[in-house]
Amino acid sequence: MAPNPPAANLTPSVFWALLSPIGRISREAYWLGFALIWIVIGIAMRMWWSTMDPNVPIDQLNLMDFVGSNPLFPFLFFALQWIELALVIKRSQDAGLTGFLGLLVLVPFINLLAVIIIGLLPAQPAPNRYGPVSNSYYRRRT
Repeated sequence: MAPNPPAANLTPSVFWALLSPIGRISREAYWLGFALIWIVIGIAMRMWWSTMDPNVPIDQLNLMDFVGSNPLFPFLFFALQWIELALVIKRSQDAGLTGFLGLLVLVPFINLLAVIIIGLLPAQPAPNRYGPVSNSYYRRRT
């Protein structure tokens, strides 16, 4: 006789969607998560741009000027990198692939391509080892 499948959480929270690498996430939720990341980065850039010295030529600006302009920016970008990693891991698991593909977002120049390709992959229609359907995850057996 086959064992009962583990219990699943079919209505996870927004915190799960953004912070946990466990489970599956749909393409819609994936792209909405990235939209949130890009909005936060846009707000941070706007804050930096508004405090910049207007006499500094644009061609002399670099990333370290941006990161060094606010002591909280490194923490913000660490948090955004974690959210990006969690989204990519869950999206690849939704397509039935290993979550280790999420490590591609840490590779320069490949990360943008990986985010786009993984975001366009179709979901597995059947349950897989990461969850029964998109936007869900299996609970741990106790």
